[in-house]
Amino acid sequence: MLKTSDFIIPDWPAPVNIHALQTTRQGGISLAPYDSLNLGSHVQDDLIHVAHNRQLLSQFVPSEPVWLNQVHGINVVDAANTDCVPNADASFTTRHNAVCVTMTADCLPILLCDKAGTVVASVHAGWRSLCDGVIEATVQKMPADADQLMAWLGPAIGPQAFEVGSEVRAQFLAKDAQAEIAFKPQLASESNSGDKWLADIYTLAAQRLNNIGVKQIYGGGQQETFCTFTDEQRFFSFRRDNLTGRMATLIWIT
Repeated sequence: MLKTSDFIIPDWPAPVNIHALQTTRQGGISLAPYDSLNLGSHVQDDLIHVAHNRQLLSQFVPSEPVWLNQVHGINVVDAANTDCVPNADASFTTRHNAVCVTMTADCLPILLCDKAGTVVASVHAGWRSLCDGVIEATVQKMPADADQLMAWLGPAIGPQAFEVGSEVRAQFLAKDAQAEIAFKPQLASESNSGDKWLADIYTLAAQRLNNIGVKQIYGGGQQETFCTFTDEQRFFSFRRDNLTGRMATLIWIT
């Protein structure tokens, strides 16, 4: 049922021994509102359906992905040395065939690898974890110089749909003044008082990556635009649907 055409394959110049894929909502067996390839076991979907979906995915990866209990924090784990389902929002590995994975439904998934093909990572960058430094924490854990890393930004809520309050903007600006360019004022309407902003999570992530020396950035708003909120056919979106599934962003070394 699940086929390669149901995936998005990252378009980036990763070494030939680095493999990555991005699932969409297509190709699984879950029923609405989780239709159909829901890979999240924490969203009230039938767990038998989730297990079946993960089994469908298993034919495309060399081992069981190291699933995380994502808590919008900055904890980073080694995918080759974890027990059960760790509380973390990123994982990295240097071990061949260990699969790092991030689950999202509006938050930004980020893949990282080095030019030598010796280390990879997958990062769950919701606005809280992004603001608090999950990218920086992940790069710090990776045994490679930042200027030897490249990043791929996967599908997230787009800059025309990601409405946030002024407190979110203030938190980013407190960490980095250049974040100002990633926020545009949202016009007042019957549904808001005007104290709202449209945030570009792709720009915010690219700024953080650039600040620590990661200059090769692909995907997202750089080469192709994904918006989980507006593309209902391909993507789950928590903001749009509330009760919904989760997609997976995976990477491994062979």
